[in-house]
Amino acid sequence: MKYSIRKQPSTILEEIAEKHKNLRKNHHLTQLELANRSGVSLGSLKRFETTGHINFESLLKLAHFFNRLNDFDLVFQEDYYKEIEKLFSK
Repeated sequence: MKYSIRKQPSTILEEIAEKHKNLRKNHHLTQLELANRSGVSLGSLKRFETTGHINFESLLKLAHFFNRLNDFDLVFQEDYYKEIEKLFSK
């Protein structure tokens, strides 16, 4: 096992699944209700909430349902601060 101050992918999977589960419960939705309303299969939803594993498209559908799709805007975004630093480094 490697030790790092950075989060490991498995940790992020677990954290996102837990956040999702809490969000679903805070909206007073059962897994079945959410599956029917979001277009994500019940099996996928159950697997996600217990293991953190989910198809990316299904994750986006769940994010869309909870109006959180914009949360993905920063994924793989270029670090624009580095470009700003270049302006002042010369």
